[in-house]
Amino acid sequence: MVWHTVPRPVQMLFPKRTWEGDTLGNRVHLTFDDGPVVGVTEYVLNELAKRNQKATFFMVGDNIQKHPQLAGEVLNSGHGIGNHTFNHLNGWKTSDSDYLNNVLAFDRILEEKLGVRTVFFRPPYGSLKSSQAQCILESKKIVMWNVLSGDYDRSISPARILDKTKENTRSGSIVVFHDQQKTREVLPRVLPEFLDFLIERGLETSLL
Repeated sequence: MVWHTVPRPVQMLFPKRTWEGDTLGNRVHLTFDDGPVVGVTEYVLNELAKRNQKATFFMVGDNIQKHPQLAGEVLNSGHGIGNHTFNHLNGWKTSDSDYLNNVLAFDRILEEKLGVRTVFFRPPYGSLKSSQAQCILESKKIVMWNVLSGDYDRSISPARILDKTKENTRSGSIVVFHDQQKTREVLPRVLPEFLDFLIERGLETSLL
């Protein structure tokens, strides 16, 4: 079941993780997970560019290794990049040593291919053991979200995805979309109208 918003009690269980941005301004933080994926990431970049909007892309290291030029296009377009592990691992199902090494493997490939580093980390599936989080927090900011679009869930119609995401987005929201194969057909039916909705509401997209 998709939680379009993360209940406050859940957020309070993990106070050191970032669940939302500054609520004082009219800023929204758009994020895209799992890329870069050929054909999907370019589409997202094009839609953002049309509206001069910015986002943070939480990439999978293996995808950077496969598509370094596309990852570079994200960076060169003025967007941010975050660590989403090298192999999209589920922290709950992975030993601490294997998981942390996978996070480091992402850092190495990002610096090797793009010459940059990132302090932002998002756990795939939102799954992370406290012991893993404690180590990661020594050098990174763990960025969660408070609006999950559900764009990857094929049991939810694009219309409902759009309606629920618009309904729950407000100043300070960290919104999650995905630039991956599962969302290739969904994003064109959701993303343009959502981006236009932000403009109509006077909400400015901002990097983390």
